[in-house]
Amino acid sequence: MRKEWLGAISLTLAASIWGGMYVVSKYALGYIEPFTLVWMRYAVAFVVLFIMWWAFGREQIARSAWKWIALVGVVGYVASISFQFIGTKLSDAHTGSLVTAATPAFMVIFARLILKERLTPVKIGSLLLATLGVIIVVGWHVEGTYFIGSLVLVGAAITWALMSIYVKIASETMSSLTITTFAIGIAFVLMTPLMGMEVAASGLPKMNMVLWLSVLYVGIISTAGAFFFWNKGIELMDASVGSLFFFFQPLVGGYLGWLVLDERLDRNFFIGAACIVTAVTWSTLAERRQKRISDARLASERYIL
Repeated sequence: MRKEWLGAISLTLAASIWGGMYVVSKYALGYIEPFTLVWMRYAVAFVVLFIMWWAFGREQIARSAWKWIALVGVVGYVASISFQFIGTKLSDAHTGSLVTAATPAFMVIFARLILKERLTPVKIGSLLLATLGVIIVVGWHVEGTYFIGSLVLVGAAITWALMSIYVKIASETMSSLTITTFAIGIAFVLMTPLMGMEVAASGLPKMNMVLWLSVLYVGIISTAGAFFFWNKGIELMDASVGSLFFFFQPLVGGYLGWLVLDERLDRNFFIGAACIVTAVTWSTLAERRQKRISDARLASERYIL
């Protein structure tokens, strides 16, 4: 399978898992404070990933590589996820879907500034089409939400976009499994004092079986699994193209809201979904075509030499 399609599948899986995470995390946040839930999430994810890394992916990590692992852990897994959980607690699903959908736009900007990726008409057009699709799906007007929660979610979008660029850089010298495992390990350590202060102020959460299952789901599926798939996909594709797959998050969230919570899907959902799928397919095919042209040019140069 060509790496463009493997990257597309990985990114689709990651964004789809996150789209379905809202129902679980929103329930858990009703009983567990945000920093405490993030800490529990990382504890579970790190154990699972470290076992996988030890069994299948052990590799030597250069001293210089720890800089990028630390940046992924601090910017993405501490700052961004904390902002996401706090913003989710202060706002609602409607606002969260709309605001965090700004992540791909920030990724395109950072990819241009840091990675020097070229902004082609296809990339810009795909981004605009997918953005239009999200607006159609979740709506433009934001009602019944908290302004502070919206600002916090903007912070989550910016920091996640920046983290994805750091993953792209780190993946040049390390596997996605190594990056994900140890970045989450660093985030777990850094979240410990924040969790401690939160527990000191609010007390330990009263856990029941449903809450434990929620933590395991968020830790294993939504963190260990989805973070790995996202990092793998960003490794295999241009960051600016891979960013478009983030738009599957509100799309899947809307579908699961209909399936699990009996929410109504109207015509806008299907129109927006068509825009998102078209944009992602368009950009993926364009990247594959560009890769073929580049490979052919290199082969021609070698033949001439």
